Amino acid sequence: MKDFSKELTFKTSRSSGAGGQNVNKVETSVTVLWKVSDSGFFNDEQKDRIHHKLNNRINAEGFLFLTVSETRTQLMNKTRAIEKILELVNQALIIPKKRLATKPSKSQKQKRLDTKKKLSDKKENRKFRY
Repeated sequence: MKDFSKELTFKTSRSSGAGGQNVNKVETSVTVLWKVSDSGFFNDEQKDRIHHKLNNRINAEGFLFLTVSETRTQLMNKTRAIEKILELVNQALIIPKKRLATKPSKSQKQKRLDTKKKLSDKKENRKFRY
């Protein structure tokens, strides 16, 4: 897991929604911004993979952004935002294994045919005969 938290920038804002005495005066919501193309931690291939996987979270200027307002303190929200963005980017970098095509075995084919035959016989026995 790569830690590129030194490249992150933060913005704070007032949290939305209902609140008490602090909601209108304390900026507890944290937005973390990261310029993907300017990163020194990743090579071009990894940057392309991040752009491709997270393109819905990257704005027109090339910033990956994430807003967190889960807790009541700015420090906890900042910590949580760092954790989330690191996890998000590291998940995007995972290359899935290619699926190997396999054929069903003879026993699986025979079992399927036997099941079909049993069902067919059961339905045939339901018919009313004169």
